[in-house]
Amino acid sequence: MTKNSSTASAGSAWTGMVPVEDTALAVTDTGGPGIPVVYLNGQFATRGYWRRVIADLGSGWRHITYDERARGKSRRSADYSFEAAVRDVDAVLAARGVDRALVVGWSYGAVVAAHWAHRNPERALGAVLVDGAFPYDWLDEAMEQRIRTLFRRLSWVMPLARPTGLAPRMSAAQQADSNIELGRLSRERELGPVLDGITVPVRYVVASGTSFGSRDDEQERIRAGLDAVTARNPHIRVSAKVPSNHGAILRKDYPAVARAVREVAALAGAAEH
Repeated sequence: MTKNSSTASAGSAWTGMVPVEDTALAVTDTGGPGIPVVYLNGQFATRGYWRRVIADLGSGWRHITYDERARGKSRRSADYSFEAAVRDVDAVLAARGVDRALVVGWSYGAVVAAHWAHRNPERALGAVLVDGAFPYDWLDEAMEQRIRTLFRRLSWVMPLARPTGLAPRMSAAQQADSNIELGRLSRERELGPVLDGITVPVRYVVASGTSFGSRDDEQERIRAGLDAVTARNPHIRVSAKVPSNHGAILRKDYPAVARAVREVAALAGAAEH
């Protein structure tokens, strides 16, 4: 493990709100001298999903987690765009005095992590992408309609789930728009060049089977889009293909995610010496 890559001296554990633009994000930073690892959540998930990965890695790392806008304990915003999500990575790291970090993202967070690593080659120690950031043209007009219909049908249960932190404080239309934007960003012509341009070590942990809202072998076809990426970019490899599905991967196969973090950290350390 390399030395701490924070520009500020790492302090003790901290939990609080970080003001960003028109909102504030709920952040937890374990502090300490270890490599800073920032965890990027699934589209409507919260920082609590990472607890098993963090426990497996242990106290030798500096774990930074946060809830995205209108998720968990973070406040609402007028901007739920993907670009806002990428900006928030910088805002959280700046607030915690961290210059360089290893980014770990699941699902939507994997796409955010890929973009951040691509845009910040001098700041990204590496990235672990957990069952997300697959370049594949899965969004068409029919799929867009499926997404809007799905979130409309779920709209009645969202207010019941919000107090538990299991649903974002976003309208059905806002959630659908976010998911559709993700589909557009995941097209091969959009995401492919981002992944091709990454110059830091990246490791994927890939799930199996279906995910919420997918049908038949749809999800496996999407994952197959990764093959061309690993063939083109030597910095990107698959660390593990695990048996759990998309929704269960952080709960059931967290050891594989932790192993991928260690692998990337070792590669980053070797590159710096």
